Amino acid sequence: MTPQEIKVALGAGLLSFPVTHFDNEGKFQPESYRRHVEWLSGYDAPVLFAAGGTGEFFSLSPAEVPHIVRAAKEAAGKTAIVSGCGYGTDMAIDLARSVEKAGADGILLLPHYLIDAPQEGLYVHVKRICQSVGIGVMVYNRDNSILTCETLQRLCDECPNLVGFKDGTGDIGLIRQITATMGDRLTYLGGMPTAELFAEAYLGAGFTTYSSAVFNFVPGLAVEFYKALRSGDRTRCETILKDFFYPFMAIRARRKGYAVAAVKAGVRLQGFDAGKVRAPLDDLTRDEEEMLEKLIGPWKR
Repeated sequence: MTPQEIKVALGAGLLSFPVTHFDNEGKFQPESYRRHVEWLSGYDAPVLFAAGGTGEFFSLSPAEVPHIVRAAKEAAGKTAIVSGCGYGTDMAIDLARSVEKAGADGILLLPHYLIDAPQEGLYVHVKRICQSVGIGVMVYNRDNSILTCETLQRLCDECPNLVGFKDGTGDIGLIRQITATMGDRLTYLGGMPTAELFAEAYLGAGFTTYSSAVFNFVPGLAVEFYKALRSGDRTRCETILKDFFYPFMAIRARRKGYAVAAVKAGVRLQGFDAGKVRAPLDDLTRDEEEMLEKLIGPWKR
């Protein structure tokens, strides 16, 4: 896809990040992963993100990511595939080029590394990565990588293939300034953990879509919530929030890292051999998996 085509696709509906499947030795399991991606691509999600945050990007080696992207492309049919990308600038450039060769339709640029950086440094970082590839790039405002509106505007002026902005800060004042200033120059994606909990507020700030982690294991429910949100059916949204998302949030909040581990547990409970999470994450306890299994019972495939 051209950068403009992936920009349009990103704004065309609900998005999601498939978990990365591992075998019993913790190695990438392409067969199970392809079956899962094929299942997800049968639902209304125009873009899936391979090796993203929910896909444990932070625990993958750079050499693994192109293999994951290639497997996703093989299984996704007409669904576009965007790859996670990140770390220091030179490493991110190498990774961006490798996933472009593997067939990625775009990249999502995750936070760089541990230390904070000034705006000028972030500007150079994002600019160099954008200019290293021909595919579309989305930046992710989160944790120690927060672009100001002014820096983002400079990048948009310099980088035609910068097509998307994803937010995981929850800073409504900043994101509203960005959407008001940048207008339709970018596609805007909500990126808070369990994004449905914040979707109404983000919609009001100009974000028409978001990435749904629970789409991994209850895609029908995730799509139903998104359609209710976009149609203005607040009553249905509140019902789904109370029946599913708030109880899921309670499980997710029991331990650090469960924003990923609980999603992967849900995928296993739906019958996919996704394996365990990699360290430094840890899996749900058996009691917690039973709680999750009861919660998703009405939506078992």
